[in-house]
Amino acid sequence: MKTPILKAICTTAVFTAVIATGLMIGSQRGRADSDNDSEESKIKTGFAIAPVDLNLKGKNRSLVGLGSYIVNAVADCNGCHDQGPSSEFAAGGNPYFGEHPTKINKDIYLGGGRNFGALIPSSAVIISRNLTPDKTGTPAGGVTFDEFVQIIRHGTDLDKWHPPCSGAPNAHCIPKPFDGTLLQVMPWPMDANMTDHDLRAIYEYLSAIPCLEGDPGNPVDPDTHGHRCK
Repeated sequence: MKTPILKAICTTAVFTAVIATGLMIGSQRGRADSDNDSEESKIKTGFAIAPVDLNLKGKNRSLVGLGSYIVNAVADCNGCHDQGPSSEFAAGGNPYFGEHPTKINKDIYLGGGRNFGALIPSSAVIISRNLTPDKTGTPAGGVTFDEFVQIIRHGTDLDKWHPPCSGAPNAHCIPKPFDGTLLQVMPWPMDANMTDHDLRAIYEYLSAIPCLEGDPGNPVDPDTHGHRCK
């Protein structure tokens, strides 16, 4: 018959073993979760969820996959850079109608056209831009990576389609107190805080998606006459 002291020692030993086992299991689970959240896993998921065919010729495959993950699973860029809820999803794939799996409308994917309205009555109407590449495969119709970072981090309007109003507000200018050198909706707060690596991945992904002509609702680019894909 065990003495009370011996019982206490045995109980403590068993309890310690249980804790140690739990810590090991917890540690293993933690590693598994970490592995599932690795960059390689995100790259794989990015390719699986890309809603359009990708041109990987001359591209960094890993960056394209990661960029797709960020654009489609994290930032939901198409939620703004499309033509609105009525056309964002393809027939039979609108999740808000209980239709699964979700099917993005490939014909307008990241092509811009979402109308955010005027800042004040009679001023310029803000419409999301076309993010698809030009005929050279350069994202957003031909912006360099440095320019892309400037847009995402600071919201700089490189096109200057809606400059600051010099007099009374009109349909083309941005009135005070708004800054007409900016895109107004950009910089999107979440995107502005992304790392350089994340932005490089997004840029690489946007260079791999199909080009879409035009920039719905926005002025015609005088340099291309609205033709970016040829």
